[in-house]
Amino acid sequence: MNASKFSVRTQVLAVLLCFALTGCLVGPNFERPQTSTPEVFNRTQSAQASSKAVESEFSPQWWTLFNDPMLDSLEQQLTDANLDVAAASARLRQSRAEQRIAGAEEYPTLDGAASYYRERGSPNGILSLLGVTPTGSQPQSASGAAPLGVAPLPGSKGSPAYNLYQFGFDASWELDIWGRARRGVEAATALSDASYEDRNAVLLSARAELARDYVQLRDTQALLKIARQNLEIARDATKLTETRVREGVTTNLDVDNASAQAESIESLIPTFESRSETTINAIGVLLAKEPGALQQMLAEPRDVPALPDQVPIGVPSELVQRRPDIRKAEAQLHAATAAIGMAKADFYPRISLNGSAGFQSLQLTNLADWASGQFVVGPSITLPIFEGGRLKGTLQLREAQQQEAAIVYKRTVLEAWREVDDALIVYDAEQRRRDRLTTVVSLNQRALSIARQRYKAGAVDFLDVLNVQRQLLDAQSNLEQSKANAAANLITLCKVLGGGWESTYASQNNLH
Repeated sequence: MNASKFSVRTQVLAVLLCFALTGCLVGPNFERPQTSTPEVFNRTQSAQASSKAVESEFSPQWWTLFNDPMLDSLEQQLTDANLDVAAASARLRQSRAEQRIAGAEEYPTLDGAASYYRERGSPNGILSLLGVTPTGSQPQSASGAAPLGVAPLPGSKGSPAYNLYQFGFDASWELDIWGRARRGVEAATALSDASYEDRNAVLLSARAELARDYVQLRDTQALLKIARQNLEIARDATKLTETRVREGVTTNLDVDNASAQAESIESLIPTFESRSETTINAIGVLLAKEPGALQQMLAEPRDVPALPDQVPIGVPSELVQRRPDIRKAEAQLHAATAAIGMAKADFYPRISLNGSAGFQSLQLTNLADWASGQFVVGPSITLPIFEGGRLKGTLQLREAQQQEAAIVYKRTVLEAWREVDDALIVYDAEQRRRDRLTTVVSLNQRALSIARQRYKAGAVDFLDVLNVQRQLLDAQSNLEQSKANAAANLITLCKVLGGGWESTYASQNNLH
């Protein structure tokens, strides 16, 4: 009979274990959202500028399109040096640890413990109910035997002190019948993926910011060069007017106008110089450098990086797979979906297998004897009966959070396509503007040469010369700024395409 009962219990336990390992998963399963692919890339066919975006394999190292070794070197340093990226990587490692913590819910727990106590029962406490008195003779119990805790020594009073030694193990395993633990691991894994994509987004933003600062630095240096060149022209014009005053063919009015023009141009130089130094400092912060650390490396003026003939932008279907913000929104939607399953699992019973085994003895010498052994084994079940609406409220909360995550995902994808479309538009438009400004500069340079010759011949007033020189300075400044804007627009285009976070840094630091 006992063997039969044991067999039945074994079969029941086996069924429970199998059900726990292959049990159902309550709650919805995550399905990747389906997104449409707008005809945004068709703009590449209607582009008129010389540097064209083309549908071909997109290079993650998009900054190499500028063919600027200095920029390449800075971008290579950024990955390991940038503090924002380092902080995002630390957050990613935290999420990996939380994922591991969540995974522990699927496994049994086993604890070991050992203790020693020196104990004495109180005769005025529970022992008094058993016939133990604090003083005097020890009474007999109702059965005639000595009551619990009475000292065996003649003349002793109350309960004697005694030693208690014990050690053993406690084990517990909650059967994941409804998939609550597995949904928890699923949610934690999705949040870890979201943290990984957040780190990628930080790296992408840092790369784009560094490239923009570099372009701004070269633009400022070019404007400083233009200002100095125009200052020389203005000083030559001042000397010319002074000569004509001495010759008696003009008045000091022309000298004053020429001098004012020269001073006005010279007033621009300190602004450009300070802007150049502060931009270098901004680049230094991105590389975790102290102020002035990159001065020697970047102070030498260079031209704004030229645009490539072609800009490979990949194919439309790759956008949702490459942009970190879209991948992050998808991971967050996945986590929110899994959280619904966790909330639904709380409505069902929770079954645990518990057990403990060990040894207990009043004497240390016989603690390890088999007779000192003790054990407890048995299942436990917890069934929610009344929670005051907490479980229903939690489920409604998780469902609303999942709906919000789905909306955020759709908006993120829509915003991504808008950014790509805008970037393609402004990239083409700024190049066409730059080409027109190139023509303007050429015309103003020729006009200034003609105006100075006619002024020498006395055919025009000096104010005409000043006006042409101002127009030339403005045109040259606008042209340089347009070149910088075109380069910045290329940076923006590459950023909104989602490139620049792929690197060896992630694999070297186990961030995948």
